[in-house]
Amino acid sequence: MTSELLQQVRVIDPVSGTDQITDVLIDDGYIRSVANNISDVPNDTHIRDCHGLVLGPGLVDLYSHCGEPGFEERETLLSLLQTAAAGGFTRISILPDTSPAIDNPAVVAQLQKRGGEVGQMRKTREISQTREKQNPSFSSPTPPTPPHLNIWGAISLDVAGKQMTELVDLAAVGVVGFTDGQPWENFGLVRRVLEYLQPLRKPVAFWCCDRELIGNGVMREGSDAIRLGLPFIPASAETSAIAALLELVTATSTPVHIMRVSTGRSVELIASAKARGVPITASTSWMHLLLDTQAIKSYNSNLKLNPPLGNPSDLIALREGVRTGVIDAIAIDHTPYTYEEKTVAFAEAPPGAIGYELALPLLWQHLVETGEFTALELWKALSMNPAECLQQKMSTLAPEQKAELALFDPQQTWKVDKQNLYTLSSNTFWLGQQLTGRVVRTWC
Repeated sequence: MTSELLQQVRVIDPVSGTDQITDVLIDDGYIRSVANNISDVPNDTHIRDCHGLVLGPGLVDLYSHCGEPGFEERETLLSLLQTAAAGGFTRISILPDTSPAIDNPAVVAQLQKRGGEVGQMRKTREISQTREKQNPSFSSPTPPTPPHLNIWGAISLDVAGKQMTELVDLAAVGVVGFTDGQPWENFGLVRRVLEYLQPLRKPVAFWCCDRELIGNGVMREGSDAIRLGLPFIPASAETSAIAALLELVTATSTPVHIMRVSTGRSVELIASAKARGVPITASTSWMHLLLDTQAIKSYNSNLKLNPPLGNPSDLIALREGVRTGVIDAIAIDHTPYTYEEKTVAFAEAPPGAIGYELALPLLWQHLVETGEFTALELWKALSMNPAECLQQKMSTLAPEQKAELALFDPQQTWKVDKQNLYTLSSNTFWLGQQLTGRVVRTWC
């Protein structure tokens, strides 16, 4: 059975800018019809009443971490693709800080081959059936397929920021773009990188952060850091590095994506640069739109992030930046760690948290249900805009377009625990909590 009729589903299409309730017929991986009342369907069509459900283009993640190769106990490529599909993502992009690093064509080829093998997803039906047992509302006539895997190539050998990789060779084997995903200290080398990368016309991303200013800090500087007695990180650790990068981009005219924006002042710098025509895009992580330093009073080690959660004023500025388009996209930055790695004192814990299955439900509840964002604004920042940052396009939800879609139930409740997560790790602040909202079907 390959034909599905979604009746009276709320279709959110940021490409065409529409938000409407309609019927959608999907057959053999393609959207065949979008109309108010579809009655002419193949005989074996699976008909689903979708009142209250939301259908949108598949979500796109700009950057996240994969444990494979090197740290398979945290996350394998299989589990990464499964958890991404479960969260509504149809395209994901993995950072090059694996072990070994993705700094040569051989590692890229290995991951591409492994991704192809995982793409067969022999376990997918078994996994789909498990999800159906856990949640009867989760039913699909055909198992979901894994998302498309993008691979970032490292800019420097072993992502150490000291010696450039063979950028042309990496581009030739199909990396989506170039980044180390780590702070840079040698801005002379950064300028040479921008000059070398310009003719390759591929995305290049930088995380702007001054390690010297970070020191031994673990949370954002402010009254909460003083009250909690934790070493602080000044906002200038980020903003000074962003200002320096913006000068280099202005000088070279090489388009750049700024990763992990986390402060209100950074939003101001980016807005000013865009107004001057500097060729940049920017993203912030989903958790920086939901939580601020006040949440750290729990000393929950899963709230230790890189960059750290901002002060309340930073959160407000980041939300406004995303809503107005100064911050182009919301990234997931899915960072799995084992229980043992995270079950330590806050200051000693490695930074990062999982996010694929949690991001859309939590962002929807806290931003859309509250009226702060429209559904179109949120979906655009999670799908079309990240794709454009990767120089990719999303298809509109129209007849004869490929079905790259996510079906979301904003009212379904579920508990965040090992049994309900596809990821191997469970390092999240929301572990053990009841959430409202869940992706119930993904077409990749």
